[in-house]
Amino acid sequence: MKMQLTVDISPCRFASKATTSFVMMALSNKGVLVMNIADRIQNLRKTKGISQEELADKIGVSRQAVSKWESEQSIPDIDKIMIMSDYFEVTTDYLLKGIEPKVTETKKKPEAEVFTIVGTALNFIGLIAAIMVWHEEQVSSSVAVGLIIMAVGCLIFALGQSIGADESKAKAKRYFWLINLWLLTLMPISICYNLLDGYFGGYTGFIAPYPQMGNSFFTYGLCWAIYLVICVIGDLIIIGKKDKTITK
Repeated sequence: MKMQLTVDISPCRFASKATTSFVMMALSNKGVLVMNIADRIQNLRKTKGISQEELADKIGVSRQAVSKWESEQSIPDIDKIMIMSDYFEVTTDYLLKGIEPKVTETKKKPEAEVFTIVGTALNFIGLIAAIMVWHEEQVSSSVAVGLIIMAVGCLIFALGQSIGADESKAKAKRYFWLINLWLLTLMPISICYNLLDGYFGGYTGFIAPYPQMGNSFFTYGLCWAIYLVICVIGDLIIIGKKDKTITK
């Protein structure tokens, strides 16, 4: 009956890279399993959402080399482990031994979804504020108030895409546009409609945050139809892109 020996090995603080690489290669040649580095490399790659070929390009090896690492046919050299450590933002101890770093040693990035929620809330508040100010005072400055608040909301979303955790950015971006497409397009479409309707109707169009009843019910309804078509098609495109990503 064959027994498989599992060895817990990591680079000694005082050992050279060459010595560490030699020890790991010797153990591999003897059929000794070094804490199953293969599984950790594969899991990190899949969590990152990249293919073997993409990982190979990042660390400067062939796709076949990555495939051999993940199938336990060979193990990466210590310099490649260090490159993967930087790329995956994990410690070399984790790659070599599976030791998770202490919480105090890691700097966790904020979730991008938080910025999406705050940005969406501000965009909603901006639209409602513009509508309320216009309804009460009938002044064009209501649009400016709404656009300023929405600009802040979009900047907060952009900040989340910049400093948020990488694994949360795609999901946060998708949810942001699924909702905010409806919020951000209403005022621009309304302003264009009100001005054009006024021009062709022979009067000065209003700069208002939502469509105003002008020449006829037909043009008024047409404006809302254009708004709905743009938003629905936009959401379908966003959902379609997600489905393609899942398929891949």
